[in-house]
Amino acid sequence: MRFGADEAGKGPVIGSMFAAAVRARGSDLPDGIDDSKRLSAPERESLADRLRAEDRIEIGLAEITPERIDAGNMNDLTVAAHAEAIAAVVEGGDRGLCDAADTDAARFGTRVEKRLPAGVSVRAAHGADASDDHVGAASVVAKSRRERHVEALRERFGDLGSGYPSDPTTRSFLRRYYAERGTFPPPTRTSWSTCASIRSAAEQSGLDEF
Repeated sequence: MRFGADEAGKGPVIGSMFAAAVRARGSDLPDGIDDSKRLSAPERESLADRLRAEDRIEIGLAEITPERIDAGNMNDLTVAAHAEAIAAVVEGGDRGLCDAADTDAARFGTRVEKRLPAGVSVRAAHGADASDDHVGAASVVAKSRRERHVEALRERFGDLGSGYPSDPTTRSFLRRYYAERGTFPPPTRTSWSTCASIRSAAEQSGLDEF
């Protein structure tokens, strides 16, 4: 059986990274699959719901929490995320493709495969989420899971933006939270340079006031 895997949320400063693996016959995948970044939010969520509802499609998910991210490194953790998602659904003899999260696609595929049960074959390729339906389906599911995670965080903490360092709303939220509490909210990747710069600015402001 064929499978594909991809991750979402590798770069944000807030929230978890998620990986998804989709195992299915190609004929059972719905029409309209594409790289999740090229789909509108309604299109992506509609596809994700259809993928989750189809009994003939198996989905594996892995969550890499901010705590794991702060304690490790993203290269190893992205490999682990793909492997954990794939391991949740594969059987011996399965073969699949990952969207390569490494400049060396072959190396990424080999590292993922080494973490899987014997008899499971994995390749990796750049841009596979746009060129392979199984990987595209995994991209859709992973992105959907990440967005639902961020929405739950918004309900808990208020408007925190997208969670990406480049988002002014996210940076403002973190600065305000840190200024009020002297710490960052629990779902923050405190090892990110964004947090380091906010800490540094707050410390300098305190020195200036003194």
